[in-house]
Amino acid sequence: MTQYLLSAHAIEDDGETAARPPMTDDQIREVTARVTGLEEEMRCAGAWVFGGRLHGPDTATVVRTVDGAPMTTDGPFIEAREHLGGFYVIDADDLDAALAWATKVTSIVGAPIEVRPFVEHPGA
Repeated sequence: MTQYLLSAHAIEDDGETAARPPMTDDQIREVTARVTGLEEEMRCAGAWVFGGRLHGPDTATVVRTVDGAPMTTDGPFIEAREHLGGFYVIDADDLDAALAWATKVTSIVGAPIEVRPFVEHPGA
């Protein structure tokens, strides 16, 4: 099996066009229940490896090397409206199977889902 990253990209409100209006408490409960159900379906199918939702990009810290020394800065690496909002790492037989899981995720969270295979290392 190949492992795939299913990444959910959120769009920030740029002051002109919000990605979508804020959800009500009832909508949040409904989406949470649907996500929990999908995650259980992934576990039962043997596809689940790991998943998580991330805090907003304003909580990010970037570490880089400058002149041979580590330097940290607050905030996202680049200014962008889109950011990684959450992800799943799954096991899937092939790209079609990974895309089927991504279709289920996007139908629940309403965000675009990028599907990328992990590089397989021989003997690893």
